[in-house]
Amino acid sequence: MSLFVVRHQHDANTCPAKDPGMGAMLLKHLSPSNARKFGITIHGDGVLDGKHTLFMILEAEEASQVESFMRPFEQAGPVEVWPASECETVVERGGC
Repeated sequence: MSLFVVRHQHDANTCPAKDPGMGAMLLKHLSPSNARKFGITIHGDGVLDGKHTLFMILEAEEASQVESFMRPFEQAGPVEVWPASECETVVERGGC
């Protein structure tokens, strides 16, 4: 399994959380049980207050799984997926 960091950003005008129905749908999509259907484990998520930016730490076999899982967010704005490593792994291999 590989680790990925995801960033999604949208404008205030397209903020999904403003619409109760859309917000509920996205929370359901981000549930651990739904993520497992995509072969993904969610390690963490956070939204930068007032910045309309979501960061997630996900684990999956391939980036394509993460991209597929994040596709609903593309309706509101871009999604970026980066391969990542845990700090311990970076230290063990001698650097980033």
